[in-house]
Amino acid sequence: MTDSHAPGLTPTKVMAAMAGIDFVRAIFDGKLPAPPIMQTIEPFDSTAEPGVVVMHSIPGFRHYNPIGSVHGGYAATLLDSAMGLAVHSALPPGTGYTTLEFKVSFIKGMTEDTGPVRAEGRTLNVGRRAATAEARITDANGRLLAHATTTCLVFEIPKGQ
Repeated sequence: MTDSHAPGLTPTKVMAAMAGIDFVRAIFDGKLPAPPIMQTIEPFDSTAEPGVVVMHSIPGFRHYNPIGSVHGGYAATLLDSAMGLAVHSALPPGTGYTTLEFKVSFIKGMTEDTGPVRAEGRTLNVGRRAATAEARITDANGRLLAHATTTCLVFEIPKGQ
């Protein structure tokens, strides 16, 4: 078993052999390494069901921009991760995806006093060539802080990778 806090990359052939939901759950359970980008948002208490991923994170001072609030890149990373993993959780073995585009709307700023936030990513449609998803970040009181939509390219992972 891999330390769930140790970043790393899972070999493509291992990922390709797993259903997407099993792959995402293995990352959340620490059985596979967490992607290095997760060091940026340090998610915890993460869950996955087919087409739905929930991650919690705590914005902190290390996420601040020059104007004294949490940088939009923190929310964008959290939203993109939740949407991408939601798409991945709905894919069959041997299938991959990549983000083609995403749009983020920032509703309420975050600071280190915001406390834990919840990011929920949910698929809207998963087809053979494209998938769409949406995500929302809310605070502990359920207030909407940011939301996003994405379109992902879905593809077959070449054999032997």
